[in-house]
Amino acid sequence: MRIAVTGSTGLIGSALVRSLRADGHEVVRFVRREPAAGDEARWDPAGGHVDPAGLAGCGAVVHLAGAGVGEHRWTSAYKKEIRDSRVLGTAAIANALAALDAPPAVLVSGSAVGYYGDTGDRAVDEGAPAGHGFLPSVCVEWEAAAEPARAAGIRTAFARTGLVVAREGGAWGRLFPVFRAGIGGRLGNGRQYWSYISLRDEIAALRHIIDTPGIEGPVNLTAPEPLTNRQVTAAMGRVLRRPALLPVPAVALRVVLGEFAEDVLGSQRATPTRLLESGFVFRDPGIEQAIRAAM
Repeated sequence: MRIAVTGSTGLIGSALVRSLRADGHEVVRFVRREPAAGDEARWDPAGGHVDPAGLAGCGAVVHLAGAGVGEHRWTSAYKKEIRDSRVLGTAAIANALAALDAPPAVLVSGSAVGYYGDTGDRAVDEGAPAGHGFLPSVCVEWEAAAEPARAAGIRTAFARTGLVVAREGGAWGRLFPVFRAGIGGRLGNGRQYWSYISLRDEIAALRHIIDTPGIEGPVNLTAPEPLTNRQVTAAMGRVLRRPALLPVPAVALRVVLGEFAEDVLGSQRATPTRLLESGFVFRDPGIEQAIRAAM
């Protein structure tokens, strides 16, 4: 299959491209600069332009582009960048797909379990409503921006991804060196739930969505059993054979991270009901399996 991917240089996108190519698929990577290779096509998310030649003949499009949520302190300007990079980019892709004479069968558009906001101890699946706050509002707009593709008859799925367990990047990429140094520990009181997924299960789930015609709408990409931050940090200590005794007080997180600290300290107990019902099998359902896979 010919498959177009945005966000192909990110943690998930680069791993997805490698996986698809290893199985013989042709991948077109959309970039914001001038294309420098035969497998690249140009797009301008903010301007709403997508090179239609890059989409021609594609059977699927996986849209993963967006500014990193934890990359910078949440100033007003950076919050706007977080929102615009997702909403404007998704609208650009969706409108371009809707305009094609022969559109792809499926659009898998990135989203996040941040959609649900702080769920406390309450487990939520794809049927739960959106939460309150900045990230839930971004996720709502992000998903809504794909409506032109859905209205054009393209099967559209939203990959609501949790915390990806990987050493190469993302939030977990910052945890590994801290725990290896023996200075890891719970964040805040540690009672908040973390919905995690190993990188290889994330990639397998994205490909499962592409290959399964019955899957559309929101899909939680998280391991079957979310754990508390306290449980996760204890598992990191066990697997890495390092102490995990130094907690990071909530007040310190707020000083360092600003508004984003409330989401780090918040609880998201999301479960992958739709993945499991569609027959997806996790390779790393447990936290220690996910950590070892990352290593």
